[in-house]
Amino acid sequence: MESRTKLFNAFNINVFKRLHGFCNFSAINVKKCLMHGSPSCAQQNQKKTNTTVDPEDVYRHGQLTKDWWDEQGVLKGLHSLNLIRIPFVRDGLVQCSLDERDPTPLKDKKILDVGCGGGILSEGLAKLGASVTGIDAGKDLIELATEHSKNNPKLANNLPSYFCTTVEEHSQERKDYYDAVVASEVIEHVYNKEIFVKACVETLKPGGKIFVTTPNRSRITQILGIYVAEYVLNIIPRGTHQYDKFMTSPELTFLLERNNCHVELTYGMIYYPFSNRWELSKSQLLAFATQAEKLK
Repeated sequence: MESRTKLFNAFNINVFKRLHGFCNFSAINVKKCLMHGSPSCAQQNQKKTNTTVDPEDVYRHGQLTKDWWDEQGVLKGLHSLNLIRIPFVRDGLVQCSLDERDPTPLKDKKILDVGCGGGILSEGLAKLGASVTGIDAGKDLIELATEHSKNNPKLANNLPSYFCTTVEEHSQERKDYYDAVVASEVIEHVYNKEIFVKACVETLKPGGKIFVTTPNRSRITQILGIYVAEYVLNIIPRGTHQYDKFMTSPELTFLLERNNCHVELTYGMIYYPFSNRWELSKSQLLAFATQAEKLK
């Protein structure tokens, strides 16, 4: 097993040597990152704090306010993700035929968007009629989300509500309140995932749904989703992801079930960077989307 691991790391180092001219990574740095990012290290390095917030992550995302709503900029992948994550939430909450759908199928649904950032997902859900509450620990992003939604004529009669807070704080104020909680591309940025999942579920009504999308912790994601995406192709801002914060689908399922939820389905997600397109897939190697119901 040890010889296989050495061979695997040697192979990856050789790959990154060839990419050195693009990403300015040395073989030594790559080796350190690969060793640091092993699943065993990932489990050991999870910080068991009393908060979900990583101040460095909040600061890093806050530096992107000027680019947040540029659909062809550094966050274009997050914008295009709306094309699959919004239908994923919609279909999980409202079951009806295509003929029965109207422009606002989520009307009367109260949805919490955890880690809403500048409001990309919040606005998309509000356009479908949902009563959306977006929360984020970044003050600058909440201000951006609030201002942008006010200037969106499609939301004139259904503005999302935004609050600068953490989900553990919000859960104390609104227990058993929401029809749905969405945590999209967020859980991979938090410190204590146990507290995060518990707080998200506490805000849900019994019978409510929670939707989570996140990268999977795999070698493929480590290589393609971090090193290639952030340092070679530059399609994601550098430093956005830390491999030791990623989790697997079974780990998320375990946390949800421990918090009185039944996981109803999980899809894999694949991103095609050159066409800026996402699709749901059977493979969960790169990323996955999970839907669960809070038991009554």
